[in-house]
Amino acid sequence: MAVSRPGSPAPLLAACRPRQWTKNLLVFAAPLFAFRFEAEVWLPAAGALVVFCLISSAIYLLNDCLDVEADRAHPTKRNRPIAAGLVSVPVALAMAAVLALLSLRIAAWNSPALAVVVLLYGLIQVGYCLLLKQKALLDLFCIASGFLLRALAGAVAASLPPSPWFLLTVGLLALFLAIEKRKAELRVAHDRGVITRKVLERYSLALLLRLESLVATSAFISYALWAAGPSLGGAPTSWMLLTVPFALAGIFRYQLLSDPEEVARRRECVDERSSEKPEDILLGDLGIQLTLVGWLITTALIGVFSAAS
Repeated sequence: MAVSRPGSPAPLLAACRPRQWTKNLLVFAAPLFAFRFEAEVWLPAAGALVVFCLISSAIYLLNDCLDVEADRAHPTKRNRPIAAGLVSVPVALAMAAVLALLSLRIAAWNSPALAVVVLLYGLIQVGYCLLLKQKALLDLFCIASGFLLRALAGAVAASLPPSPWFLLTVGLLALFLAIEKRKAELRVAHDRGVITRKVLERYSLALLLRLESLVATSAFISYALWAAGPSLGGAPTSWMLLTVPFALAGIFRYQLLSDPEEVARRRECVDERSSEKPEDILLGDLGIQLTLVGWLITTALIGVFSAAS
């Protein structure tokens, strides 16, 4: 970690984890999937983006304050600003309180419904930081709920009635990624012989693989039902069924790359530093990137032709 000048705000900004703000782009999912591109729809959604950047940073600060001693014993987390002593715990907690209150104030100004969603997100995440991250299965649902509430926030901010199939798909995909996150952590713990999260003691690779299969199947079915169109309360047009093969290909590709034997093979043959973290796989694999591009192009063409007809 680069050394900062005394009094520099850089460590405090880093402790807010701005790189994680990309997760908050999910607030735009509801307008995008509804094929609504008017300014009066996207501007309130942009406000929801700002709100979630603030509240999520507040949660990260709180979490790092609570875990400061454990992080100092961790091989990589010890470099986080709070664990490294670059930001004091009182300062971090004060900043967390300011960010949380500011997020609620902006959310209430946007709409009372958005404020309720943000408050619910904050309460769940505080519960996760304090207790629930040590409870097997509940920790997965807490992680997934954060993404689901982001998508819901974009919908309520833009005054768009969210499709139940859309919310179910987002929630299941988020749960799938939460399972993948724990699976990656469990394998790293086994490789190093050190359990870095107490909750990992309650999981086994076999259990996580079964959960992964169940949730991935459910997510695909819910997406297909959403893509079937307005007759089932889903997408604006049934032409979105053309994107189903891309969704299936993406799930298949991800499961191939995260398979334990495939991970071991890549480390031996390609790169011993190959990662199975969900974010690394999603952002670093060419196959998944091409699948995403194909999905985006197909969706864009469907949107254009639907608007023209």
